[in-house]
Amino acid sequence: MRTLGIWQRLRLLFAAKTSSALDRAEDPREVLDYAYAQQQQLLLKLKQSLVEVATSKEQLGQQARKLSGRIPQLDGQARRAVSAGRDDLARMALERKHTAIGELDGLKIQLAEVDGEERRLAAQGQQLAARIEQFRTHRDVLSARYTAAAAEVHVKESLAGVSGQLAELGLAVGRAEEKTAQLQARAQAIDSLVDLALLPGPGGSDVIESELQRLTAGQEVENELAQLKSELPAASLPAAQEEARDVKA
Repeated sequence: MRTLGIWQRLRLLFAAKTSSALDRAEDPREVLDYAYAQQQQLLLKLKQSLVEVATSKEQLGQQARKLSGRIPQLDGQARRAVSAGRDDLARMALERKHTAIGELDGLKIQLAEVDGEERRLAAQGQQLAARIEQFRTHRDVLSARYTAAAAEVHVKESLAGVSGQLAELGLAVGRAEEKTAQLQARAQAIDSLVDLALLPGPGGSDVIESELQRLTAGQEVENELAQLKSELPAASLPAAQEEARDVKA
């Protein structure tokens, strides 16, 4: 199997790169505008040709009218020359008359040809104007479609460029939501546990039980103190009270 040489590969690579660059640089809207401008110029040239044909037709018409007016004049001169006995002048007038008639016939043929050319150019101008109008509408539609497609591609390319970041952001948001839900659940659990009435007091009992035990113990101390006072002799009671006052002091 024959392999490509290095220069051939380089030429192919250069051609491919150039073609790709041209494709990127080429804007279809510019091509459509250029084609529309070329058609407008063609229509302008056709109108100019139509004006030139109409001018030629008018010039031929003026010549034909001039010859048409000269023929009766020459005929009258020939008649007057014959009446005067000047056959030579009559002959000259008649020769000029027939020459004018021949030129007039030729002008009529040319006028017919020019008139036909004028009609043909006018018809072509109308057809070309209609085609240009159709192309203008087609150009506007294609330009709008290309603009919309280019905008859509740009948006999708932008979205494709940030899709990875969006995916990572989505995961991060999901983790944040999950962590927030866990913290909220933990806070609710702590709220349900924080109840002072259920917290254990000293010795493992709760607050109410501890307070009741303290009140009961105080009452028992007072009862026992009263019992001790009742068992003491009456003579020692003041000394005991005095001693109690000294202890308090």
